Amino acid sequence: MAQIKIVKPAQASTAPTARQSQLNEQAREIAERFSAASISQVLLVGAVRGLDVAIVLGAGLASYLTVFDGLGAIGWPYLAATLLGVVLTSVFAQASDAYNIVAFRSASGQIGRMLGAWTLLFAALAAVGAFFDFGGLVERKWLGYWFVYGACGFTVGHSLVAVLVKKWAADGRLGRKAVIVGGGQPAAELIHSLESAPGNDIHICGVFDDRSNDRSPAIVAGYPKLGNIAELVEFGRLARIDLLIVTIPISAEGRVAQILKTLWVLPVDIRLSAHTDKLRFRPRAYSYLGAIPMVELAEKPIANWDFVAKRAFDLVVGALALVLLAPLMIGTAIAIKIDSRGPVFFRQKRYGFNNEVIDVFKFRSLKHEMSDPDAKTSVTKNDSRVTRIGRFIRKTSIDELPQLFNVIRGELSLVGPRPHAVGAHTSERLWNDVVDGYFARHKVKPGVTGWAQINGWRGEVDTQDKLRKRVDHDLYYIENWSILFDIVILAKTPFALAKSENAY
Repeated sequence: MAQIKIVKPAQASTAPTARQSQLNEQAREIAERFSAASISQVLLVGAVRGLDVAIVLGAGLASYLTVFDGLGAIGWPYLAATLLGVVLTSVFAQASDAYNIVAFRSASGQIGRMLGAWTLLFAALAAVGAFFDFGGLVERKWLGYWFVYGACGFTVGHSLVAVLVKKWAADGRLGRKAVIVGGGQPAAELIHSLESAPGNDIHICGVFDDRSNDRSPAIVAGYPKLGNIAELVEFGRLARIDLLIVTIPISAEGRVAQILKTLWVLPVDIRLSAHTDKLRFRPRAYSYLGAIPMVELAEKPIANWDFVAKRAFDLVVGALALVLLAPLMIGTAIAIKIDSRGPVFFRQKRYGFNNEVIDVFKFRSLKHEMSDPDAKTSVTKNDSRVTRIGRFIRKTSIDELPQLFNVIRGELSLVGPRPHAVGAHTSERLWNDVVDGYFARHKVKPGVTGWAQINGWRGEVDTQDKLRKRVDHDLYYIENWSILFDIVILAKTPFALAKSENAY
């Protein structure tokens, strides 16, 4: 477990402060130290499994090239044997406990387990061949080279995995970064339980508690108290926290509800520790960190393989859309250049995933000298700042097409909550002040189109009710996401764009 250097303990205030709470120097230093994104152990194990499949297939192919001086028409016995090798190697490796983080940290342990599984595969093939006569369907030389090439591949591949895992572990990126919410003895007991759990993957970054030091110690089980709950929101974003563990008793439901209302805007898992609570639910009501029972309060949306699937969908469909829409985009660029002086593209700072500020690309639709990159003045009906071409491309949302480049760069998704300008406001109030929990829509990547847009909530936001409707639809999307849901939204987007009464 990563240890935190204790500098000067922070004094926790007795109540949450303003929304834009400033972190103290110690908390900011620790947050910056942990700012690199965590590497999911689920994805890491999956990637290593994929590497092993590639090694088995590659070794079989290399062996065939060696024995037969070319591919030619590979016979079905060789294909069948190779596929059988993939399946049995995976089974034997799993049985030898090769796919866990503890094994990944040792090159010798990894290589020993994989070579054992690889040898067991060929022993199984030899045993089957001793009892059944397959009439020499495959050359013995091919089997011999396959074994040697595979063994070399596993040795090199898993040595590289061990080097990378050691580096990631030293950087604090391997495992889940966690913050303990609530101090005192319950927090200390939880920390001791986590640290003593075998195979623990939790890196504790610190403790946050609203109570002052006379009620909640400044140091809990060797970890510093870094601030109050309101400050935890900024810390969680800077440090890219994966997990928040609340140690407040379940019976204190009012305090738990207030904490959850503050923290649910973060894209993290939130768990309520039940290890010291006298209330007991049915076993199925709990999830576990090691042997410690937890009650799930919030789940990180679109995580692990869901994240990979969504990103792959964005890259494939986004690249295809760029190719198909290239003539329209080139024509639009020429029209903008002819219609008014100034650049073709316009950049605007908007909120992205985890509240990070990103530069979003658009076709310029306003007169260059009247551009409003900070969105201080919303575009309204018959706005004199809008050019002739700009009025058309805004109504048809053609001005949004350059955001496909943001999709390829990984800053946007094809589908998600629309990214709003940093300075967006209604009635002189910033949107995060208009709607409680507004920033919860940033728990996922924003999108080029979204559930709110195809339901008619696009264009000018001149009332608080319009903003609330957008946020409600965005939160519904986050809670119900699936690839099929994204496909449905994309399919409905062209029809929604035809209704342009609110787009100016």
